[in-house]
Amino acid sequence: MAVVNWTTQALDDLDSICEFIARDAMRYAQLFAIQAFETVDRLEMFPLSGRVVPEINKQEIREVILGNYRIVYRFMGNEVEVLTVHHGAQLLTADKLKI
Repeated sequence: MAVVNWTTQALDDLDSICEFIARDAMRYAQLFAIQAFETVDRLEMFPLSGRVVPEINKQEIREVILGNYRIVYRFMGNEVEVLTVHHGAQLLTADKLKI
């Protein structure tokens, strides 16, 4: 079983996304936040269930998809570190991940 930690960057990203969604629909913003945490919680039991991020191409940098968003994480040993929550239409670079 892996330990899951969120970086400040990832929590800030999630907060910004929820604020954007809440402009039109507060309830959907709340649901998105709940789904994001539930999706990441599953990584405790299945840390390798996400795919390798194609732009980075390192086995330890993986992602799970939630709607239009990519939840990018690093898996090392028994730890999952959520690096960012990123819109799928935007370019993802290594500097965004701060790795």
